[in-house]
Amino acid sequence: MVSKLDNTSSVGDRPTTAPAAPTIAPGSVGTVETCYLDLPHPVRLDCGRELRPVRVAYETYGALSPRRDNVIMVCHALSGDAHAAGFSKAPADHGTRDGFGAEDRDGAAGPGLGWWDGMIGPGKAFDTDRYFIISTNLLGGCRGTTGPSSPDPATDRPYGSDFPVITVADMVRTQRAFLDELGIKRLAAVAGGSLGGMQAFEWAILYPDQIGAVIAIASTHALHPQGMAWNAIARDAIMRDPAWQGGHYYGTGQTPEAGMGVARMIGHVTYLSAPALRDKFGRRLQFADDIRYTITEPEFEVESYLRHQADSFVKRFDANTYLYTSRALTYFDLARQYGRGSLARALNGVSARTLLIAFSSDWLYPPSGSREIEDALRTVGKRAELHVIDAPYGHDCFLLEEARQTPIIRHFFEEGP
Repeated sequence: MVSKLDNTSSVGDRPTTAPAAPTIAPGSVGTVETCYLDLPHPVRLDCGRELRPVRVAYETYGALSPRRDNVIMVCHALSGDAHAAGFSKAPADHGTRDGFGAEDRDGAAGPGLGWWDGMIGPGKAFDTDRYFIISTNLLGGCRGTTGPSSPDPATDRPYGSDFPVITVADMVRTQRAFLDELGIKRLAAVAGGSLGGMQAFEWAILYPDQIGAVIAIASTHALHPQGMAWNAIARDAIMRDPAWQGGHYYGTGQTPEAGMGVARMIGHVTYLSAPALRDKFGRRLQFADDIRYTITEPEFEVESYLRHQADSFVKRFDANTYLYTSRALTYFDLARQYGRGSLARALNGVSARTLLIAFSSDWLYPPSGSREIEDALRTVGKRAELHVIDAPYGHDCFLLEEARQTPIIRHFFEEGP
């Protein structure tokens, strides 16, 4: 187990933020290393099972204050990981910034750049000159935290589909147990986009006295039926691939890459908007001046782009993790879980200030969901503010519109507790 934190940005003898190289751009946290912590106690899950052992992968940025009161937990979305900012000391061949326009956005930075690098660092929205930022890979993950690809202590083989079904609340309880081992009792804020925002809401409800603020971006209180339907199709694509083998494909020499690729293409389209696809691709042909009358090969740029997304994703992500995380997304429903059908009742115990940011073109997590949360919070006398940013890129806006989110978040922090 990694030792508890001191009042610096290092953990034990392993610094998570190395000195910045001379070529590092201003505002970067520099070169970072992912660390790991083994929880000493089992995690009790909503499904009724206990999970043990549990390892958590994490990174930290900035310095912990002597009073340990400047901690922000940043939570990632479905396909993210603990590497949220800076340049990885040991970059993978394929990073998590492989979304819409990633190559144009990142240039020569490559796969070593953190998935929310534009938001975390000195002077950025989550200012490491002021705050100590923690990012963990969520429970069920495949980037260092215990998940379906981890060894099952009962068999010494990967869990596969024997891994217990998990919920967003289980992810948050794991984060709470992780912070206990670091000696951190209270968070100044929990922030995240998409599934990350869902985790922030769970924090506010499960641990109302341990969190000062919620920043939920492009998120919701419950995925709407259309989103649930697309998630179901993506999961089905994986499970119908014969190489899935009932979830026990590890060590067989086969992985469900075909089904996983289709799932990624489905998911990626839901993250975009019709105007974004039209503006970037239109109906332009990929390889020729005229159609080639082929079924098996991509004819259009948009088809080639989706295949590229699929090919990149299957090389870095585990299909079972996709299944389990997608299922957790569909289970998430604050009104059902905590309010007997009433969102206002579910949020009645929240004490944290809440900042909601939504995007006009996001049809997967539409602004209407954020408005419902704002209305419910205000109904029960809680502090909440909503900003809807007019932007064309769909759900991916929370990763692309960093410059427009930053002043909103900075002003929210400046207003104080």
